Amino acid sequence: MTAEENHNGDETGEVNSSTYPKSAAIKVPNRSKSDSQATFPGDPMILPPGISSSDFNVFISRCIEAIGYENVQIIEAKDELLDGTYDEPCHGHDMHAILEKDYFVCSAVVCPKGVEDVQEVMKIANEGDLPVWPYSIGRNSGLGCETASDSVKGAAPRVPGSVGINLGKHMNKILEVNAEDAYALVEPGVTFMDLYKYVEENNLREKVWLNVGQMVIIVPDSGGGSIIANAAERGYGHSPYGDHWMTHCGLEVVLPNGDLIRTGTSALPGPSPSEDSSTPPHDQPSNHAWQPSKHPFGPHNDGIFTQSSLGIIVKMGIQLMPNPGGYQLYMITLPQDSDLTPAIQIIRHLRAQTILQNVPTLRHILLDAAVLGPKSSYSDSSKPLTSEEDLDRIAEKLNLGRWNFYGALYGPENVRNAHWSVIKDAFSKISGAKFYFPEDRKEEDRILHIRGKNMQGIPSLDELKWMDFLPDGAHIFFSPVCKISGKDAMAQYELVKSRCLEAGLDFLDKFVVGMREMHHIVCIVFDKKSRESKKKALWVIRTLIQEFKERGWGVYRSHLACMDQVAEMYDWNDGALTKFNEQMKNSLDPNGILAPGKNGIWPQNYDREKWRIGAEKAVEEEEE
Repeated sequence: MTAEENHNGDETGEVNSSTYPKSAAIKVPNRSKSDSQATFPGDPMILPPGISSSDFNVFISRCIEAIGYENVQIIEAKDELLDGTYDEPCHGHDMHAILEKDYFVCSAVVCPKGVEDVQEVMKIANEGDLPVWPYSIGRNSGLGCETASDSVKGAAPRVPGSVGINLGKHMNKILEVNAEDAYALVEPGVTFMDLYKYVEENNLREKVWLNVGQMVIIVPDSGGGSIIANAAERGYGHSPYGDHWMTHCGLEVVLPNGDLIRTGTSALPGPSPSEDSSTPPHDQPSNHAWQPSKHPFGPHNDGIFTQSSLGIIVKMGIQLMPNPGGYQLYMITLPQDSDLTPAIQIIRHLRAQTILQNVPTLRHILLDAAVLGPKSSYSDSSKPLTSEEDLDRIAEKLNLGRWNFYGALYGPENVRNAHWSVIKDAFSKISGAKFYFPEDRKEEDRILHIRGKNMQGIPSLDELKWMDFLPDGAHIFFSPVCKISGKDAMAQYELVKSRCLEAGLDFLDKFVVGMREMHHIVCIVFDKKSRESKKKALWVIRTLIQEFKERGWGVYRSHLACMDQVAEMYDWNDGALTKFNEQMKNSLDPNGILAPGKNGIWPQNYDREKWRIGAEKAVEEEEE
């Protein structure tokens, strides 16, 4: 039995408490009644698995009593599921649905006001055996999910009918910014933009950093995502502190049973513990070494709360980048597709030597073109823009290369000049390579300037304009990871290109290079209003997952619809890693309520074979 069959009702298609209506909207329970006498407009669009209507209403009533009427919303079967926008994301479903739109949908969304509310909701959920799916903001565009530990950016649950826990609505406080030691302590709802504004408003950027900062905030391509979310999902930015999980330091976590822990040095009480025994643990002062000291005594537990379903991160320390003493942005354009191979080899050596100080990004021309305009501004054809003629024409129009490398130099002028000399000499070995500083480019050519903001730690939403590449565009990310190798990079690019061409889809491509590993970020764009386009996108990504596995390349992040397939890639020694992850899951979450199925980890009370979504799962036709 598939996940859908587990929830579908009778064959007549009549709407009842367990069928799949084709639309839904978030509603607040009837406020005309007192909390104790609340009545509900109806059952949710889909009930949690194994939960009756009456048991669901008991859960909702208890949540209302615990966290307030205004903080409990039911997703009903009345109106349309509205996708929202990046600024105003939807809550409870996937705004870029690749399967049926009403598949990955919450039954309700609760909004805890603080740590104690999160603990209480978890206790209520345990008592009712009801699955929950925490998220921070709801902006995990292209991946669909944002969960307990990694609360990245999207609000859709892996198990339909789970109750969403919206951490970002109220838990959005910047608890501390220490400019002297360059760290911050934040809650799940704090975005990169929030922290940037705090630094600006408190004049911290004027002290040292280019007259605009004491420190650099680490940011991804856009500033609207949660800091905790992106780090715990092991996301990347583009400054020298671009490995966001590397810069985290210390967590406060609500476990599946509602218990609260602090990891690392944060578990050590402060030098002057509160004499008031009534102060709840989450309000007690932290140790001053919470952020500076990452590896104190005993096992390092933090990692089990990344990309997992073992706890809800409610506070996190984040190390910020002190002023390096200077900054210079640059761009290198490369004219041929084949230049990818030598470019990656050059980056590999310079990155390991730390000559390349920030996280390097090598972007394909179509990604940069999509930021600067929709597909219609480059062609009247509906076919993918992947022919040599198309790419050459676009590159000439934008004065860009087939591949475009963006980087920055940090430090005093003599240090920057020394690094630039080595970098320019290395890339000059590629025929046709061109080198630019911002003053060499016209202001209207905004790509270099957009990248420059990110590499200074200044959040920007300009990068998100590529999401408008198609009129009704949606996208799904394919995110493989492997060793840094020019040969592998070229092989991956050619394989992705061939599959997208076969399906008739455009793709936007870039390589993000870490110290020892290479992330290949592929955005497969499709028409969200076209069933055929969805089918093609799903076929492409599932085919690529299988083909990459056969070549020994892994995937490090996944959309909800592909989590099981990606988890099954890592099957060495008869799936020993999956078995170990399941042992931890069943030990810490014996009732299996916290984000079941997240990243292919199924608790003991879920039949994996009934719930898994494998490569055979298709986009099903909706009734007209």
